[in-house]
Amino acid sequence: MSSFSYQNQKKPKGFFFRICIFPFLYLTLASCNFKNKDLNQNELLINLSLINIVSNHLSATELQAVVREKIGILPNQIPGSEVDTLEKISLGKKLFRDNKLSSNHVQSCHTCHPLDGNSAGMDRQSTSRGTFGQIGKRNTPTILNVGFLPIIFWDGRRDTLYNQAIDPFVNPLEMSLPSDTELLNRIQNDSSYNSFFANAFPESPNPNIDSIRLALVAFERSLVSKSRFDDFVESNVQALKKDEMDGLKLFLEVGCNNCHTNNLLGGSQFSKLDSKYSYNPNDFGRSEFTGNPADNFFFKVPPLRNVALTPPYFHDGSVSSLKEAVKRMNQYNLNRNINDSEIELIVSFLKSLSDKTKSN
Repeated sequence: MSSFSYQNQKKPKGFFFRICIFPFLYLTLASCNFKNKDLNQNELLINLSLINIVSNHLSATELQAVVREKIGILPNQIPGSEVDTLEKISLGKKLFRDNKLSSNHVQSCHTCHPLDGNSAGMDRQSTSRGTFGQIGKRNTPTILNVGFLPIIFWDGRRDTLYNQAIDPFVNPLEMSLPSDTELLNRIQNDSSYNSFFANAFPESPNPNIDSIRLALVAFERSLVSKSRFDDFVESNVQALKKDEMDGLKLFLEVGCNNCHTNNLLGGSQFSKLDSKYSYNPNDFGRSEFTGNPADNFFFKVPPLRNVALTPPYFHDGSVSSLKEAVKRMNQYNLNRNINDSEIELIVSFLKSLSDKTKSN
């Protein structure tokens, strides 16, 4: 049996850094545990991994563990979709794409939220135009993964898809119907809907506002978007390229995920608008819904999934470049001047969040 020679073994990159610094870090963090009983062993390991991000010695497997802890895994199904039948989804899709449900029969939900081809659920306009050419107030968000969101619209005026479902039809800046009664009348008078409602709601086949809402919700809950980033987090540590992993490390290191939280990387909180740049001064954001002046210029932090496919950026669509958006957020929210190479790395990571069926 040959003897084992430690000196003859090839040392991995960062080996001596780990050997020297990890015991010190572990003892330091462990000593904190005597003061903080809530810090468990798993948290210590995660903290060690996060410190290791800064040193850039984190392996793909270690990075995967950190991401699972700090961001999480996106489910394959949206909560509530277990009751959505194929018939309800089919009806919802028909409603979503029907131009006849706008005031002058020229626009549908799909007009501003296109899904065909490389489109990722928004029209890439700064602000969308309504059925009579009226200019909308805010940038159209992607509809992909919308069923996971706890906050709907930039000002958070809706908290469920069900409550939101009818709004675009009766919004004067969008499809401009005078009322939900008019929406219902148009559907009831269109015989092409008869079989769709009968199949989707056999116990109550006559169209009503509730069934319209439920069908639209079913369709929107079917729009789950998965990316190579999801492959990486779920199982395949080779799913991301080196520059994408480096960008992910930097994203975590500088604190982007403090606002862009959870498995959607955003969409669950509000943030105040940066006053350094010129945005629409007449849009007061969340306060227009709450009536509270303290909410002036607060907007929902958007989820970053498919962000490379959905320019322009921010609530008013005033920034066309993803690089510029990353730069601004680092300067304002993180109070950090980021260099061009760092921007490139973060953008590389953000592109890995794009739906696998579409190209950046």
